[in-house]
Amino acid sequence: MEIYRRQIKLSHGTTYYLEAGQGEPLILLHGVGFFTGGDYWLENIKELSQHYQVYAPDFVGWGEGDRLDVEYSFSYLADFVREFQDGLGISSAHIVGHSMGGWVASVLGYESPDRVRTLTLVGAGGISTRVIPMMSSFTPPSYEEVLKHVKETTRIENAEEAAKRWHQRAQIPGAAEAYLKIMTHMKNPIHRARYNTRRRLPHIKVPTLILWGSEDKINELSMGEEMQAMIPNSELAVLPYGHYLPSEAPKEFNSLVISFMNKHNYR
Repeated sequence: MEIYRRQIKLSHGTTYYLEAGQGEPLILLHGVGFFTGGDYWLENIKELSQHYQVYAPDFVGWGEGDRLDVEYSFSYLADFVREFQDGLGISSAHIVGHSMGGWVASVLGYESPDRVRTLTLVGAGGISTRVIPMMSSFTPPSYEEVLKHVKETTRIENAEEAAKRWHQRAQIPGAAEAYLKIMTHMKNPIHRARYNTRRRLPHIKVPTLILWGSEDKINELSMGEEMQAMIPNSELAVLPYGHYLPSEAPKEFNSLVISFMNKHNYR
């Protein structure tokens, strides 16, 4: 299945995204890492697009698209997903979010249940107010640091090529400054408490799969277990890996996601 790189004009400017497949729409939301983007999901899109029409956008503030020179919140990112759906004429979609993307997906599921067919939350943030290290001590990474991350958290065969692509993206003028503004907002304890999902999760009505790595050192498994207890009509699946399940264990991850969504085909 061919993967297309496309762009769309939204209120902030240009957003890039990957698209492949056909069928019910599935939107993949990446995590908070500085150099990540929609292409984090490349190893997943290949198989998922055999079953669904897959979209993997760069969040506003990430990737190679236009940025806003302001701090903005989790709620702003949830509205970005809604605007992305509007721009493509997608009334509702299956939503898969990893880490920060899972936090945003949770807010979206709470605020806009009519936009969401199913939720899959992968090592998702949201119920903890603590700040992860990359938010509190960010410096632009060297190529060697990017390569080390790729080798440790993915099964990509050509790690050097992926690291080069991600490192070049990190050199875009203004990217580091924009990212620092986002992190300044997200690491603020007041903001993290304000957008904490504990109050919101019990009101999520759509079928929800919570996927977690038993060896996750960033968001501990206990967080996933708490989420599953709070979200009605949810289920928890645990794999023997770390925080980066989509790239650490793409085959196992894809299989679980496809099986879950197939059980809840849109009617």
